[in-house]
Amino acid sequence: MSIARADAGGIATIAIDRPLRKNALRLQDWKALTECAARADADEAVRAIILTAKNPQLFCAGADIADIAANHQDAAWRTGNYAAVRACNRALWEADKPVIAAIGGDCIGGGCGLALACDLRIAAPGARFGVTPARLGIAYARFDTSLLVAAVGDAQARRLLLTAALIDAEEAYRIGLIHEIAADPMARARAFAIQMMALSPHSIAVSKRHLRAIARGVVDDDTESRALFTESFARDGFSERLERFLSRKN
Repeated sequence: MSIARADAGGIATIAIDRPLRKNALRLQDWKALTECAARADADEAVRAIILTAKNPQLFCAGADIADIAANHQDAAWRTGNYAAVRACNRALWEADKPVIAAIGGDCIGGGCGLALACDLRIAAPGARFGVTPARLGIAYARFDTSLLVAAVGDAQARRLLLTAALIDAEEAYRIGLIHEIAADPMARARAFAIQMMALSPHSIAVSKRHLRAIARGVVDDDTESRALFTESFARDGFSERLERFLSRKN
């Protein structure tokens, strides 16, 4: 369903590939995507991850409604499907590596949840966005809802959830759902990845850890965060980065 690979520059691409279903995902697809994300994050050769679609005109239309129709009366499937979606989004959100979504087309429902779990979201001008579980009577997960609120604020999150409206890329950018609109989202995502890879992977991983803690309401430093700060100066690579910085200043 999806592939993960690291190119010579250290960028891993995870590509969703179910074009006949607009990249809507089944239970097994959520699991496969989780495995790809975990493998990319654990790979020492990987410095950044891009989530996209193999077809550049698509992204993800959410959960596969045919899969839901075939299995929704099975309690074990419902439990397993919820767990698979949650594990997938958390694997992206909790990755130490920066994760960038390159969005070429519809980003709806569960697809929007995937994008929200990424650090940056770059969309094509024709992309559409929506959080539409209310159309089917499905309860949107609280974790995904929290990511939506963090991105667009309470007022816009209420509008998107309670109206199930579809919005275009311009409006998504205006309300903070995406970070940029680009004619070639994949090229722009790669440019961001290259920019990030010039920085300290340790600093990026720590910043992501702090951002996750703040999202949980932990805003003050603790023993762990103070140690991360002080230990940074003794890590491999700090002296070299400091020397390069000083040489540029002189």
